[in-house]
Amino acid sequence: MIKEDDSRPPLPPFNLETATQKVRMAENAWNSRDPIKVSQAYSSSSAWRNRSEFISGRDQIVAFLTKKWNKELDYRLVKELWAYNENRIAVRFAYEWHDDSGNWFRSYGNENWQFDKFGLMAHRIASINDLLISINERKFHWPLGMRPLDHPGLSEMGL
Repeated sequence: MIKEDDSRPPLPPFNLETATQKVRMAENAWNSRDPIKVSQAYSSSSAWRNRSEFISGRDQIVAFLTKKWNKELDYRLVKELWAYNENRIAVRFAYEWHDDSGNWFRSYGNENWQFDKFGLMAHRIASINDLLISINERKFHWPLGMRPLDHPGLSEMGL
């Protein structure tokens, strides 16, 4: 049973400030590439659709993210708030990565999130497209980990 001290502020209902904060917190967690850390932001029964995969619960989230980051090397992500309401947030994102053959990709997508009263994400629906890019087309060059606070966002980069 989830208790209030297991919550993940900011909690719904969201406003512009708290929705923006929630998006940046998610981006930072995903940029850690730590599947266990990331999974803690989701409810124990969280349901995902990620591309054509359906994932349920933290154990499947950890397995999915472990597989993902073993394939998507040097992963760097930028998320941007698109819309929000009381307990839902929509984001658009782009991330860059390369495969084990050195081919670079920029993946673009949208996510719809729904949160429970404890601020844990209960539903995540992601639509993602991959674009093969040359190494010269890369835009995300910060050291692995959290995007620096002064690094431009998607809109500022024209993405």
